[in-house]
Amino acid sequence: MSKAPIEIEVSPKGEKLQRSLRARHLSMIAIGGAIGTGLFIASGASISSAGPGGALVAYVAIGIMVYFLMTSLGEMATFMPVAGSFETYASKFVDPAVGFSLGWIYWYNWAITIPLEMVAGGLVMKYWFPAIPSFLWSVIFLALLVALNVLSARGYGEAEYWFSIVKVVTIIAFLIVGVAMIFGIMNGPAIGFGNFMLDGSPFHGGFLAIMGIFMIAGFSFQGTELVGIAAGESDNPGKNVPKAIRQVFWRILLFYVFSILVIGLIIPYTDPNLLQASVENIAVSPFTLVFERAGMAFAAAVMNAVILISILSVGNSAMYASTRMLWALAKDGKAPRLFAKVNSRGVPIFALVVTTIIGFSAFLSSSFGDGTVYVWLLNASGMAGFIAWLGIAISHYRFRKAYIAQGRDLNQLVYKAKWYPFGPIFAFVLCLIVILGQNYSAFMGENVDWKGVIVSYIGLPIFLVLWLGYKIVKKTKVVPLQECDLNYKE
Repeated sequence: MSKAPIEIEVSPKGEKLQRSLRARHLSMIAIGGAIGTGLFIASGASISSAGPGGALVAYVAIGIMVYFLMTSLGEMATFMPVAGSFETYASKFVDPAVGFSLGWIYWYNWAITIPLEMVAGGLVMKYWFPAIPSFLWSVIFLALLVALNVLSARGYGEAEYWFSIVKVVTIIAFLIVGVAMIFGIMNGPAIGFGNFMLDGSPFHGGFLAIMGIFMIAGFSFQGTELVGIAAGESDNPGKNVPKAIRQVFWRILLFYVFSILVIGLIIPYTDPNLLQASVENIAVSPFTLVFERAGMAFAAAVMNAVILISILSVGNSAMYASTRMLWALAKDGKAPRLFAKVNSRGVPIFALVVTTIIGFSAFLSSSFGDGTVYVWLLNASGMAGFIAWLGIAISHYRFRKAYIAQGRDLNQLVYKAKWYPFGPIFAFVLCLIVILGQNYSAFMGENVDWKGVIVSYIGLPIFLVLWLGYKIVKKTKVVPLQECDLNYKE
């Protein structure tokens, strides 16, 4: 059966992105966005808090949620491959006010992530060059990321491809070494499964401990949705996006779940080092500890380099995502039209410049004084990724409903998400639990920790103000299913 024709509307001159991302770029963007310090550093704290069994349960549950979110995003992104992604989908299939608020809070989230990664990169460099100020390294890294993104979408994609290759190779080497240690193939007797069942159970801290790991796992997986934004610049989204989506679940299973299993088998959850890992103390990263126990004296230096690459990878993705989202907002009339302009290489240059300025300003606020302003800026972005995921689930649910309501044939979809409507409903419910449970412990004492509540939940009222403000000013309404715009206009 032939596919339904796609309606193409040519964009105004100077506002059209170029489709220069290949299949290999999208595949690595899909998984590379989820591999970073959350795995290399924070995984140790997860095991320490909930035990290896509790950490596995939390990561598997969030991994399944992310898989359903990616299939939802994949169905919409292959049908309508736009760089605005879920901002555009929410505007067309839910309510323009929801799209407006999703787009702006997502832009802010990634724009504020840029200085966070630059600060972290400067701290990592102190391992090799303790005498050189971290500030200098941070500025150098920022300049590098701007250079990569100003070249073209291909520049971002190529850098992300090689960054991700390094991370993937490191994890595969870690898994091979870890399994060899567990079964006694290298360096001494077999470690076996004793550490996993320490104290007679793989679980520690009960259900609430697992709930706490939900948050950590959720933050660790944020970035997988970037493939939806990158679809707008893919050379063949109908073929490349589904391929990237299909690989996500299995790679998450391999990289995260198997890595946590190996760490839990080799290092007892009671080991105090698991709680001490950070970008400033990479020597106690669970990956470093495992490599060192395998007799690799250079483990700390190697892992330090991998952590640096992970930081640059996240910074690169942050620059790309925030720039494209601002471009999409401007193109839809939800931001100044200037930001919709692109240069001869298809790069939204003004959106890139203002994002860089905002990021650098936030970086300066973290470098001077006590950093209080920056801490609050960072807190305000904490929920943005989860809110975006919530928006994806709602948008896909209504997209499919609208598609059927308008009499279209589901068999004509290039990619069809499995298990609808269970997938988006499951993702919505679990994502809502994660959002509301951001800091559940603040409510559990005799007195409510209001400072903790404000710090953890400040992103939620910001989103609501954006949503209700736009809704009131523009008088928008939820789009009836029969009126949802299912025409793709490029």
